[in-house]
Amino acid sequence: MLTYGDDFLKNSKYSRGKLPRHQLDWMKKPPVFKEYLDAEYFSLPPPLADEGEGIWTTLRRRRSVRAYTANPISIQNLSQLLWATQGITGHAGDHLLRTAPSAGALYPVETYLSINRVTGLEPGLYHYSPPYHRLDLIAKGDFAKQIRAGALDQQIAERSAVTFLWSVVFQRSKWKYLQRAYRYIFLDAGHIAQNLALAAEALGLGSCQIGAIYDDELNDLLGLDSVNESIIYLSTVGHPRREI
Repeated sequence: MLTYGDDFLKNSKYSRGKLPRHQLDWMKKPPVFKEYLDAEYFSLPPPLADEGEGIWTTLRRRRSVRAYTANPISIQNLSQLLWATQGITGHAGDHLLRTAPSAGALYPVETYLSINRVTGLEPGLYHYSPPYHRLDLIAKGDFAKQIRAGALDQQIAERSAVTFLWSVVFQRSKWKYLQRAYRYIFLDAGHIAQNLALAAEALGLGSCQIGAIYDDELNDLLGLDSVNESIIYLSTVGHPRREI
């Protein structure tokens, strides 16, 4: 019987008096942001942070939505969604603080997008750059079927207006937290996904989070090595298809 999940919890737990000790090497601290320096990029409109439903109404209404119309979402709405997930909201020393919390302000999660229908943007694969609030183009084209295949063939990953793909640069967290970092990484991703779900609801959109993925297929699609950086989570977004 496989027990790697049980082994992970056992081997990464903290016990009083037995905390791991190591010296932080600040010269080897990984960069917090990933950059595609040679990529064509698209600046996003500023987020309208004062608009939308109140938080309590949004919480009450939020549901996972698995059926979408063929209508595109606006680039303004995409800007809102990206800012809600990983947008810069302030400074603390050298740290750029974001809308979602991260252990040690290390922000190991990167955001990629498979865009199918967004006004003002061609279909393709993109990477979100939080400090510049812009999208870096990785590849143009229709990747909906590949995304669906990588999401255990779930139709929502093909029919969404946009699918968010979250990867993790593991060393950003391991640099400080060693093996305990893996617990924090998945918590970070959960914070981000919840922000997206609430922001989508506030904008009248639907979203559904996907944890069932073929990791290596999606990593290959985005050119990730599966060791230093790997996809761990997805979320689809689109206009909800209402039943008549």
